[in-house]
Amino acid sequence: MPDRRQDAPAPAPDPDLQAWLRSLAAEEGASPHTLRAYGRDLGTLQAHLGPRPLRSATLGDLRAWLVARAPEPRSGGRAAPASVARRISAARTFFRWLKAEGRVEVDPSGRLRAPRVPRSNPAFFDVDEAAAVVEAPVQEGWFRVRNRALLELLYGAGLRVAEATALDDDDLDLERGLVQVRSGKGGRPRRVPCGPVAAAAIQAWQEARALAGLGTAGGLFRNRHGTRLSTRTAWRIVHQAGSRAAQPVSHPHMLRHSCATHLLGAGADLRAIQEQLGHGSLLTTQRYTHVDAAHLLRVYREAHPRARGDRG
Repeated sequence: MPDRRQDAPAPAPDPDLQAWLRSLAAEEGASPHTLRAYGRDLGTLQAHLGPRPLRSATLGDLRAWLVARAPEPRSGGRAAPASVARRISAARTFFRWLKAEGRVEVDPSGRLRAPRVPRSNPAFFDVDEAAAVVEAPVQEGWFRVRNRALLELLYGAGLRVAEATALDDDDLDLERGLVQVRSGKGGRPRRVPCGPVAAAAIQAWQEARALAGLGTAGGLFRNRHGTRLSTRTAWRIVHQAGSRAAQPVSHPHMLRHSCATHLLGAGADLRAIQEQLGHGSLLTTQRYTHVDAAHLLRVYREAHPRARGDRG
């Protein structure tokens, strides 16, 4: 029997939600990714409420919405704590804004309790693994040159994938190996080194791009149509390179984490790494101290005679 719920028309965009998203973009410099994530989460709340406006939600509505978004019991699954925490955070931020703007008298989200999210260390490649990934771009011709430049930049500068795809040629100082990131998270621009290898790979891509006749506008990294490369395609490029390098679990953030971890292992201080990655808080950067310690312990256990229980 067909699911009749699929035939129901989507509710009209909630005006409060649209106003809040505009406020986040204009006043707080929220990234397009953040705006999409908030809009997606609160869009499911809007669908849950039906024709009622979001501002009418009660604490009971919010709790019912969170339960409804969890996997059905017969699937044997549970909603990931991080997903539940993200939805609660979106609701809290939205309703706090509604109250501050005088659009509601009571904030129903204040009594929601987010689950404890286990803190995991960032996944990363070791030096040889990272080199194998960035040197294994898939495809041929100018696509290969483009993909190599993207991989080298993600690892060499530790950029977020959205920061890399948002770059224009004017953001580069290849002679000094510097990149100007104008669309950083939270609207924080920064200027960071990318290294001579990444700079050479980018220059090779610019030359190949000109020969391919892709025009002079459209961003640093472009697709076959001459328009800006999407973050989705960038993710696929990294995954394909990882698979080719025998690293099937590969994504752009692993190259970013690898950049930070290798800098730390080579003696860079946390403040420098914080600036390189564009972290708003040093606490975020400090995660890499745990990663580096874990890596050091693994190497010790594999290499040190006493760690293996050898006797002289």
